[in-house]
Amino acid sequence: MKKAFMVEFELPETFTEEFLALIPRQRYVINTMLAEGAIKSYSLAIDRSKLWAVMIAESEFDVLENIAQMPLSNHMTPQVSELMFHHAADSVMQFSLN
Repeated sequence: MKKAFMVEFELPETFTEEFLALIPRQRYVINTMLAEGAIKSYSLAIDRSKLWAVMIAESEFDVLENIAQMPLSNHMTPQVSELMFHHAADSVMQFSLN
C-alpha cells in the first residue's frame, strides 16, 4: 500500500556552477515525477535554503530511491518523515457546473 512522506531537503548555502547547471535537469525529473504521481507537491523556500516535497511510495526506501534519481541529490540533505495523511485542495471532490 502506498503511503505519503514529507521530505525536507537542506540546500547548500552557496550554489556552485555545477549545482546551477543541474537545475534544468532537476526540474525535468521533478515534473516527470509529478506527472506520474510519485510527487504530490514540491516547494522551495523564499531564501532558497530548503525544498519540501510530499512523495507517495510503498516505503521510505522507495522514497530514497526516487530521491537518488534527482540530479541534485548529491547536493541536498533529505530528511524523510512518514505522514499520517496528506490533504490538498486538488484531492477534494470537484463538482462540474455543466
